[in-house]
Amino acid sequence: MKLASSGAPISLILSIALIFSGMVAGESATSPEQLRALQSKVHDVAGRGLTATVSLFSEESESSGSGVIISRSGLILTAGHVVEGLEEVTVVFSDGKQAAGKVLGSNLSKDAAMVKLEGDLEWPFVELGDSRGVEVGDFVVSLGHAGGFDALRTPPVRFGRVVALNPLGFIGSDCALIGGDSGGPLFNLEGEVIAIHSSIGASLRANNHTGVQNFKADWERLINGETWGRLTMNPLMNPDRPVIGFNVAGAVEGGVRLGEVYPDSPADVAGIRQGDIVVSIDGKPVESLRGLQGILSGYEPGNEVELTFNREGESRTCSIKLARLADVMPEQK
Repeated sequence: MKLASSGAPISLILSIALIFSGMVAGESATSPEQLRALQSKVHDVAGRGLTATVSLFSEESESSGSGVIISRSGLILTAGHVVEGLEEVTVVFSDGKQAAGKVLGSNLSKDAAMVKLEGDLEWPFVELGDSRGVEVGDFVVSLGHAGGFDALRTPPVRFGRVVALNPLGFIGSDCALIGGDSGGPLFNLEGEVIAIHSSIGASLRANNHTGVQNFKADWERLINGETWGRLTMNPLMNPDRPVIGFNVAGAVEGGVRLGEVYPDSPADVAGIRQGDIVVSIDGKPVESLRGLQGILSGYEPGNEVELTFNREGESRTCSIKLARLADVMPEQK
């Protein structure tokens, strides 16, 4: 389905999405005026996003995916698995024009990668948003070269809502995605890129996107061309995920109570015990398991953090060097 100047395709998408979403969370749009305003926003987002949403094709691997240009100098964000093992790609614009692109860095654990358009030109681009402010129920717009570049149509516009948030910075939406969409952009209604399409879920309408915070956290390493990490369908089980080495028994007032502490893990070496209550990491309050995982997602294995915890009413602080999940739990290799 392509974006047409008549507005009919987007009207159809809006009608279907609103019927199935049930309007149970986030912004409401029920009156004709609200629906028209919502439709106008989607048109604006799609119109701006189409020129910056590109297809990435490799003659070497005969594979294709999508990407989005986020700077006038031609920096492209895409998914790590789209450019894995490649040094260059052909960048195809919605109007069929082509340019050469150099693959920069990739964090495969977060399925995040960068490509740089070659040539000293000013390229069309869209702005980055902040994926940390996204909430379940938010309206979103998805673009991507579904099925690969097609000269007979522009990238299909998909409209939907955020349905899940992952503590490691991944976003779930009900925007339908298929092969070729990987690496394409997910926009908020302000026209800002908040995530990049990562993987298709069990249903075409339950899909995963890596939030732009995952790019921002590794920006310099990606720009400098580093590649690290390992792809996995479940980010929580990624062997390169940073961990301290304990299970959480549950949230309590002021922090989270620890369950099992793994032998020889950083937590064990630091003298942390089952029943201790973790209060903060580097001054960031820990209020739940999800919050703990979210804080750790901003670090890499080998980083040192200051952990504050309570034991029998006494506050203690220790320095801990984060480990890889695979080193703490070898069965995850």
